[in-house]
Amino acid sequence: MNKPIRKALDIPTNLDIYQWLEEQAKEYKLRFLLAHAEDGVIWGKFQDGKLLTADSVFDFLPELRLFTLQQCRAFGEKSEVMLWQTDEGFKARLIQDEKDTELIPENQILWGTQADKICGDFTLVSDGSQGLRHAVPLTDIEFDKNQKLYRPLRLSVHHYIDYDDSGVARIDLSRLVNLTTFKEIKK
Repeated sequence: MNKPIRKALDIPTNLDIYQWLEEQAKEYKLRFLLAHAEDGVIWGKFQDGKLLTADSVFDFLPELRLFTLQQCRAFGEKSEVMLWQTDEGFKARLIQDEKDTELIPENQILWGTQADKICGDFTLVSDGSQGLRHAVPLTDIEFDKNQKLYRPLRLSVHHYIDYDDSGVARIDLSRLVNLTTFKEIKK
């Protein structure tokens, strides 16, 4: 079995975050962005060569800014580019699937039990009485009004397997793959 390609990426000294991410998206066919900043979670999508972030349609959501950014993942079906803050500045890496890469796929459940508002290519979703909200770059999300705790949003992840010298398998690396919805089958 093949291992995924891992590669450190160069970061320009005068980093323009949008331009750099758009270049990476074009080169590695990336579709979505998920960033964690000091002021919240930031979703985005790459469309027609440009990065659109949720704050462009919901002005109360955090902006993608270098001085608040902690970690950012731009991802697609075959690749992920991750950018993160360190004490020495930003670092970045690429993970790409190889043919016959051994992996475990997982669909992680995301917050969101109802759509509050759809604007442009984003849906503002909330979850329960806690008031937890984020705007995902999807529309036409099917929420089940009969199940108050039903969460259809899924973050697809690949977990890569490696073996130590004794042959014991472990998850060595994980990357984001897709943002999607999932309809549970009622029994």
